[in-house]
Amino acid sequence: MTGRLLPFAVLGIAGLSWGLTIPLTKIAIADARPVFGLILWQLAIGSVVLGGLCVLRGRGLPFDRRSVRFYLAIAFLGTLIPNYFSYTAVGQLPAGIMSILIAMVPLFSMPIALSLGLERPELRRIAGIALGAAAVVLIVGPEASLPEAGQVLFVFVGLLPALFYGLEGNYIAWRGTDGLDPIQVLAGASISGAVVLAPVVFLGGFAVDIRPLGAPELAILALGLCHATAYSCYVWLVGRTGAVFASLISYVVTGSGVLWSMFLLGERYAIWVWAALGLMLLAVALVQPRPRSAEARAPG
Repeated sequence: MTGRLLPFAVLGIAGLSWGLTIPLTKIAIADARPVFGLILWQLAIGSVVLGGLCVLRGRGLPFDRRSVRFYLAIAFLGTLIPNYFSYTAVGQLPAGIMSILIAMVPLFSMPIALSLGLERPELRRIAGIALGAAAVVLIVGPEASLPEAGQVLFVFVGLLPALFYGLEGNYIAWRGTDGLDPIQVLAGASISGAVVLAPVVFLGGFAVDIRPLGAPELAILALGLCHATAYSCYVWLVGRTGAVFASLISYVVTGSGVLWSMFLLGERYAIWVWAALGLMLLAVALVQPRPRSAEARAPG
């Protein structure tokens, strides 16, 4: 019984951790700290945790020219650019809204895959994209959805991280990983991204001091740990159960992000937001790959 329940437990831990990062981001930027400095902390913590996992597993990191180019591409597509937009949007939007918007990743990913010839068009998945678009309309359309009219612009800023995550996934599917497992890839990307961003942060005056340890500082540290924990659990889950079961994490991340935001931030939402959440979850269900095609690709 324990063996059968373990994958569900790991799925819950990964999804809850990823969902928690959204309200934690809201807390971390409460005092308007520089975004680049916050991202550097996330990369530094990821470098230590994921790099340490590579050492414990006896798997090194190649740093030849080809590998470094790959790490940098993943760092920019998967962290530096999307996190900049994510931090910017979360500063202006309710965290629960951002939790719904981040579920757009597979809905952006599929059209990109179609354009690259990595996927074939299916009516079911096209319908999913349409439902995802309808969910966004529900958020930006009714006046009761957003607390302030000026926040509509930031809904579209909040969609940009999902777009870049979709680009990242398709880039990995197109290029491959040269035999590196996902933990190695993310460790290399975290280290490379930190090396690139550090001069910008320290020379540009964007450094973030986490002393003394108050709520925003603890949120910064927790963000890095949650990202590393969630990703490590996800990698184990894919290897143990396959990509189809692991894809269920999308629902856990979105749902837990909304619930964490209500619990930690006291957010409450209009009926239109709950309707958008339902449409988005249905959209993700339709866009998810079928078992055969999903098992054929190991996610990056």
